Amino acid sequence: MTGVAVPAGRETVPSTPPRAFRFAAAGEGNPSEGGARKFIKLAQRAEDFGYDAFAVPDALGPQVGPIAALGALAVATDRIRLGTSMLANGFRHPVVLAKEAATLDVLSRGRLELGVGAGWLADDFDAAGIDFDAPAVRLERLDETLTILDVLLRGQECHFEGKHYRVRGIKGAPRPRQGPRPPLATGGGGPRLLRLAARHADIISVVPPTTPAGRMLLSGITLDRTVERVRIIREAAGPRFPEIELNWAITAVIVTDDRERAAAMALDAIDKGLHPNLDVDVRLSVEQILESPYVAIGTHEQIADHIRRVRQLTSMSYVGVFPTQMEAFAPVIPLLRHE
Repeated sequence: MTGVAVPAGRETVPSTPPRAFRFAAAGEGNPSEGGARKFIKLAQRAEDFGYDAFAVPDALGPQVGPIAALGALAVATDRIRLGTSMLANGFRHPVVLAKEAATLDVLSRGRLELGVGAGWLADDFDAAGIDFDAPAVRLERLDETLTILDVLLRGQECHFEGKHYRVRGIKGAPRPRQGPRPPLATGGGGPRLLRLAARHADIISVVPPTTPAGRMLLSGITLDRTVERVRIIREAAGPRFPEIELNWAITAVIVTDDRERAAAMALDAIDKGLHPNLDVDVRLSVEQILESPYVAIGTHEQIADHIRRVRQLTSMSYVGVFPTQMEAFAPVIPLLRHE
């Protein structure tokens, strides 16, 4: 293993001992001709590449439905864990979701990772005629949903009286294969959501904050801001922090022998507005781009070193990539597999 230098004075969130790395690929499937079949092949390729998990997003646009898709993947794959990233809580009642999730865990022989979020894409809610509540209300609903899921996915009887949901004695069935239940995942970039996740989740996705329109704030991708978000989780989780696995998604993988030049080119593209999903609220330096957890630039060995350093400084260990980056990133996996 290559040594990882930590700059003097840099604030860190250490984990002792560090968690082993895991790797996930996020899936997408367009239901146009061949889309569903290509989606299955994408998950099978992720398994062949050595990824530990394959996650399906939840949106009402031109892509597969996550629950049905995971049912298909449960029989089309053998080893890779299957997740949702993240189900929009407002689309499904938690009691119904618990039954679907338990069934998926049985069908997949105990490979489900259930990710549920507050919901963020207002256009989907509006187009479907579903109320898109204020952020505080969506967080209240998510808090209640995760409480209910925790009981039902253990196969227990749930009695719950909340502000948004009432459950009157239903028992979780079928009993999931995993014990005590399949892992629950949630995440976000804002302090309130991160504190909520710290109370409930086994896996927390640490993501940059976004604007109300869903655009990611460029300032949020820096290493220092990421450390701040992890510190919020650690303070809220208290003694259970070592039990939580922290995940993040690398949004760009650039394999190159010239890291500085590639980072400068990436900054130039940002300045020219070529990344419409970014809100450019600050101007970053080449150094800040190179040390960002959300960007991986360099040779495969340099990218592996970068990820080691991110784990050392933040305790994040569960690395996600998008489908377009899956093949480019795959050679990094064996470099980190047993660390």
